[in-house]
Amino acid sequence: MANITVYRGFPATANYVWSPFVTKLEARLRFAGVSYTPEQGSLIKAPRGKIPYMSIATPKTTSEPEFLSDTQLISDQLTEHGILPDLNDRLSPTEKAVDQALRALLEDKVYFYNTNERWNENYYTMRDGVMAAIPYPIRVIVGYLAWRKNNAGLHSQGTGRFSAEEIHSFRDKIWHSLDDLLAESRHKSLSGQKLFWALGGEGPTEADTSLYGFVIAGLVCDAGPDSKKLIRTLPNVVEYARRIHGEFFADYAAPVWE
Repeated sequence: MANITVYRGFPATANYVWSPFVTKLEARLRFAGVSYTPEQGSLIKAPRGKIPYMSIATPKTTSEPEFLSDTQLISDQLTEHGILPDLNDRLSPTEKAVDQALRALLEDKVYFYNTNERWNENYYTMRDGVMAAIPYPIRVIVGYLAWRKNNAGLHSQGTGRFSAEEIHSFRDKIWHSLDDLLAESRHKSLSGQKLFWALGGEGPTEADTSLYGFVIAGLVCDAGPDSKKLIRTLPNVVEYARRIHGEFFADYAAPVWE
């Protein structure tokens, strides 16, 4: 059995963290019933300089544990090694394309809208939340550097070229479309089926790991009050996350759903 540690960037408590990618990785493991140990870790030690990352040691390991980074690459590698099942193996080519498109919508669109909300509209809450472990005088400098780096990325990616009102409109349309998608999936779910999934199947796909991660991050991040307020108005999104939380994350403190 593999010994897995997930480094989440926040103290290892029974709580969700602000990063959607951390919860995405945790969901990927929990959907498969794979146990892991949460630890804080740090960007300095992280492969690729990204949170989350993980270490894995197996009975065949003869040296130090292997460190892996990037949630999708981690999922792919663990699947290749037989530690995780392939969530998408039963999907048709069309369904696989839709699954990938949903992940891209969240990770390549909503992520940047969230970055703008957190680092520009609620800068001090974001800085003091993610950098709480850094002494205050140093936090001011590091926070400014992070703000500058994030804004350079937003401008290069394109989100930074729009007004706040335009970004809010883009984000709102996406979340409402996701609520409509989940309403359809919820309606199609089999009688007695406790959970319903993004693509309407009997089990989760890769898209569900991303979607659940972004829903939870939106509900727990204090630096994203507008996203939090919006998500709470979406009944199917909230019910989707509430059921997954109860089934797979009952040991974590529940978000405030309403």
